[in-house]
Amino acid sequence: MQALLKLSQGIDAFTRWTGKRLAWLIVAAVIISAVNAIIRKVFDTSSNSWLELQWVLFSVVFLLCSPWTLLDNEHIRIDIVNNALPKPVRNMIDVIGHLFFLIPLCIVMIITGVPFFQRSFHINEQSGNAGGLPQWPAKALIMIGFAFLLVQAISELIKRIAVMRGMIPDPHESQVSALEAEVEHLVEAIEQK
Repeated sequence: MQALLKLSQGIDAFTRWTGKRLAWLIVAAVIISAVNAIIRKVFDTSSNSWLELQWVLFSVVFLLCSPWTLLDNEHIRIDIVNNALPKPVRNMIDVIGHLFFLIPLCIVMIITGVPFFQRSFHINEQSGNAGGLPQWPAKALIMIGFAFLLVQAISELIKRIAVMRGMIPDPHESQVSALEAEVEHLVEAIEQK
């Protein structure tokens, strides 16, 4: 199990490093969107390739940063219900969810995503819009994104099993969710008035 925990640490480091860098592409997408809008309004012209580029950049962030979201325990769940459950039940839900839902979903998406990308790459599929971008790089993001998510899901499964065995402390035990932090901030602001 110690070797698996070392593997998990390496996966987590890669996920965090990748996520922090790729998240900056949102800034690039916003700048491209703003410049595109200004050019369209001022010069009454636009470019499909620049419009599609902002979609691709958003897709990069959404697909390739989703493992970082999972790592930081910020993925979607019903926190009100989840937090009301005892810790052992929450741990078991995480193990079952990762093992029987997330990991199989990732595998299916990779298996189906590879031929989807390959067909597009072999024909050098282009956008249906005039002056648009090639489609195969965006289609490659599907299999790459789910491969990254699969690897992070395995890391999370390793850590959750180690937590359940008492081998490591729960990495998310003292974590305050973003929603809880926002509520605390709002309550403090209201109390100061």
